[in-house]
Amino acid sequence: MSFVVLLNLLVKPGWVVVENLVQDRLGHATFGLITALSALTLVVTALSDLGLTPYSVQRVAAEPSFMAEAFPTLLPLRGALNAVALAAMVMVGWVLGYRGIELLLLAIVGTALLLAQYGQFLRGALQAHQKFNTDAVLSVVEKFLLLGAVLVMIPVGLTLPRYVGARLGAAVFTTTLFYGLMTRLFGHVKYRWEARVARIALRASLPFALMTLLYGVNERIDMVMLERLASPTEAGYYASAYRWVDAVMMYAWTVLPLFFAKFASAPHDAAAQRQLLWFGQRIVTLPMLFIVAFVLFRGELLFWQFSHSAPAEVARMTLCLKILFLNVLVHAFFAIYSTLLTSTTHERAVSWLVALSIALNIGLNMFLLPRYGAVAASLNTLLCAVTVSIGYLVLVVRRTSVGVPFRLLARLLLAFVLLCGVWYLLQSSLNKMLDWWIEIGIMSVVFALIVLGTGLVQKKEIAQLLPKQNRIF
Repeated sequence: MSFVVLLNLLVKPGWVVVENLVQDRLGHATFGLITALSALTLVVTALSDLGLTPYSVQRVAAEPSFMAEAFPTLLPLRGALNAVALAAMVMVGWVLGYRGIELLLLAIVGTALLLAQYGQFLRGALQAHQKFNTDAVLSVVEKFLLLGAVLVMIPVGLTLPRYVGARLGAAVFTTTLFYGLMTRLFGHVKYRWEARVARIALRASLPFALMTLLYGVNERIDMVMLERLASPTEAGYYASAYRWVDAVMMYAWTVLPLFFAKFASAPHDAAAQRQLLWFGQRIVTLPMLFIVAFVLFRGELLFWQFSHSAPAEVARMTLCLKILFLNVLVHAFFAIYSTLLTSTTHERAVSWLVALSIALNIGLNMFLLPRYGAVAASLNTLLCAVTVSIGYLVLVVRRTSVGVPFRLLARLLLAFVLLCGVWYLLQSSLNKMLDWWIEIGIMSVVFALIVLGTGLVQKKEIAQLLPKQNRIF
């Protein structure tokens, strides 16, 4: 797990920094359009998977023989669904009012994302076989390639066609690589169409498909509606803030699939799932607490690259960022409960819960986005995250025997409140005169003391991680 997180910490933040440069070069309006098109493709690409990726991970983790039986049918099925999804994507774009070059951009961005989604389906076999280190390397290959391509283009001239072309090229290369590696590890898969296997898989994966579609709409509908109802510029402001949310949440989205596979491998062992939940709660939440506090008190530092933006624009992006990171805080506490529910056959209930959130989000967007733009989108996202998270807890209490560790949640919340309180006192007493890196260093030490003081991490746990000769406790 630590290897997975390390790789993402090395690559994903670098990509965020480069995307900031891309947006600064292309402008808020142009980048807002590209981000809205990307968001639309993420919503529609649920059609290209129909829940087959989480379904296959769950089945292979529990029954290793399932791969040899079903993949000869699932691989061509998954490829055919890509073609259907691409056509649907262009059609939806046309209905929403995109024309000409906008539709062409949508098709290119959509093709790149569909290939990336197919690569994730291939990686699912590695996750199910607990080959997490290999999967970790593959998870960053596309971003690494794209990072290098953009860095090369920036000095020679970054243009919109070059940028979207690089995205497509990186997706083609990585998908080819994933397919070749899968056949090398598990043997060549001879395609064999069996209608019965496809029918059973689609019927069983539909709850996952609905959940994926709902999550896609819930996470990305703001961007599309913002670009359509307000302006591409407002969408650009929101994108600059949400990019950091994506970067930070990548930690959770990297760790949580590992727990998904672990939860799925012990579907009837409540004690084992409880231990996993308690462990996972701390693993997911603790690092996020410090990051959210940093953004609340020093968020403006994340926009240092926007040299072509006016101070008022940077201030607006910073406000959106702080609101959105309260959304990150909510996910840090409660996203693991969604993982527990979806890995233990409660996908339908979770889907209904997310559908309620989407209805609330769309309703608020229709009234607030035309007037308040990106700030309204940020507030709506936070409100919907709170609504869904409360639902997660209710479902875990009512539908599982695992239970919610309320005392652990209370201690985590106490740690965050103490951290923010000390940070506020430090800034107010010194009138923010400390250099930012000194301030962060001091607060890192404070947070470590808070974590130890609240018992979230115990000395004996740290001692177990140290070599015997270096143990100090």
